[in-house]
Amino acid sequence: MEEVALVAHARRDLLLRAHRFRLRREDLEDCYSQATLELIANARRGGRFAGPVHLARVLEQRFVSRIQDRRRAVSGRSSTQAALETAVPIAGTPEEGQLDIPDRGPGVEQLVMLRLELRAVRELLPSLSPDQRLVLASQVGGLSAAGEFCSQHGWSAAKYRKVAQRARARLRELLAAREAGVPSTAPGRIGTQGPSL
Repeated sequence: MEEVALVAHARRDLLLRAHRFRLRREDLEDCYSQATLELIANARRGGRFAGPVHLARVLEQRFVSRIQDRRRAVSGRSSTQAALETAVPIAGTPEEGQLDIPDRGPGVEQLVMLRLELRAVRELLPSLSPDQRLVLASQVGGLSAAGEFCSQHGWSAAKYRKVAQRARARLRELLAAREAGVPSTAPGRIGTQGPSL
């Protein structure tokens, strides 16, 4: 049991640094504590290890397993854990004794700008080719992955990539021209605006 404590203490900082990209620091420390307690309980039951290297490997294996459990819980397998992960702390305002709950959504000005951009994109879509509209619709709508799209429409991956790149570039060009006040040159739409939302 003393050997478990020594190895756990010696490997702690290294393992927490090595897996820092997986979870927040406090969650990693919790996972590490759980893995260490599991090994101590195993040692109390008479579990044996071949040596410090074997013990360090078992500790890391259990630590990674606890990290994976935690990530699964946060990603939605545990509805309680997922809700806690996205919860907003509530702080009381000392002056009025009321709760001050921050609004994490976009502000009114940002919403207006996004809606104007969306309207502009909608009006400019007829200026794109049918293939370009199809690819952009699949990407924006999240209808399918590139591989599924290609097999469904009989396209090569290279064609899909090129059409998507050209569609985005053309749309950026049209939006820039619109902001600069240059009239659209789409067929049948010279100097006219499209349908409003």
